[in-house]
Amino acid sequence: MVAKVQIAIDGPAGSGKSTVARLVAKELCYRYVDTGAWYRAVTLIALRQGINFDNQPALNRLAKTMLLEVKTKGDGWPLYLLAGKDISAALRSPQVDDKVSQVAKIITVRDQVSEKLRAIGNQKGVVMDGRDIGTVVLPDAEVKVFLTADLATRAKRRKRELESRGFSLPLSAVKEEICQRDEKDSSREVAPLMPAADAYIIDTTNLTVDEVVASIVALVRGME
Repeated sequence: MVAKVQIAIDGPAGSGKSTVARLVAKELCYRYVDTGAWYRAVTLIALRQGINFDNQPALNRLAKTMLLEVKTKGDGWPLYLLAGKDISAALRSPQVDDKVSQVAKIITVRDQVSEKLRAIGNQKGVVMDGRDIGTVVLPDAEVKVFLTADLATRAKRRKRELESRGFSLPLSAVKEEICQRDEKDSSREVAPLMPAADAYIIDTTNLTVDEVVASIVALVRGME
């Protein structure tokens, strides 16, 4: 039996990493982990509890104590449960989008989340996507990929994703949100968005999802 590996897929919003990571996991019979969901869960709970986003100790406590349950649906997408209630759609709301970068830049929150994610990754046979997986969370992953795409393409993808979840925003607003998120994620002092030195960089602008998935699967199978 071929030993299973860790696959780290990073990239900015709209680069296609969540869809690609899920399909790669399905093709290889691996577990898919959307790491951003943990930061989004902290953000969602803070919004619901009215916690000030400048209150770092409170946000750190949320990250440390929250019990996020993850199940896999028939289509391969994860289902996120908090206290038994499905919060999957709420995690992707514009309100969470607006605040999640502020939560994700807090060192103590990142430490708590990264610890939980490493425990999952150490089981191997996992595909994780995020913004610092290959550089911080799983720096020893056997396969590291960094996906990118031009801004116009990413904005269109993000708009379609929001619409599929029942949220409607003008394309200009989506583009502005992505620009702001890129700036925050790339310039933060802790675990900034950047490709690992040994990552395979794939520009997905003119590639189909299937083409991107096939290239990553080929990388993994080439190690067998």
